[in-house]
Amino acid sequence: MSRRYDCADAGDRATGLREAASAVRRGELVVLPTDTLYGVGADAFSPEAVAALLAAKGRGRNMPSPVLVGSPTTLHGLVTDFSEQAWELVDAFWPGGLTLVARHQPSLRWDLGETRGTVAVRMPLHPVAIELLNATGPMAVSSANRTGGPSPATCDEAQQQLGDAISVYLDGGTADHATASSIVDVTGKVPVLLRAGAISVEQLREVVPDLEAGS
Repeated sequence: MSRRYDCADAGDRATGLREAASAVRRGELVVLPTDTLYGVGADAFSPEAVAALLAAKGRGRNMPSPVLVGSPTTLHGLVTDFSEQAWELVDAFWPGGLTLVARHQPSLRWDLGETRGTVAVRMPLHPVAIELLNATGPMAVSSANRTGGPSPATCDEAQQQLGDAISVYLDGGTADHATASSIVDVTGKVPVLLRAGAISVEQLREVVPDLEAGS
């Protein structure tokens, strides 16, 4: 049976965050608000939990889950060969609607799907999300919808699609932007835009003028 907490109420928010963090540590799934869309999250270092996340979404391993972090400093333990341009993008747009695809540390014991040695990582601009991430550590988080379903801007929309597959729902109201994050690949010498989204190409090129638009 799912539990749902109203994060506009201080008591409910504190209880919900505590329950959500406990659920993540047990390998269960939670729904959390972010600055872009609602996300479904699991312990990034639990292959079983990540597999449950992909199953709840009806998504295959060929579409691996992104990872959310609560602080840019977390990147030091997650990624390698992170370029100066990549750090400039982090400085300019984190926390916010920018996901970076980077090479992950080869020593990491996780299984996010067929990543080919990379990880898509973001720091969201949402106090509830950041507080949860600082309690749990990095989480595998994908949009809280069934694959092919509408992207959820509210907790209701997420709950309608994912139902009892989720242990804890954190209701943070309507998502501010309801637009998916922009995705930039920083694994090569030149950053490549893989998906246009919350951060415009023009904004990105103000920081990295040689940004290429992916095909």
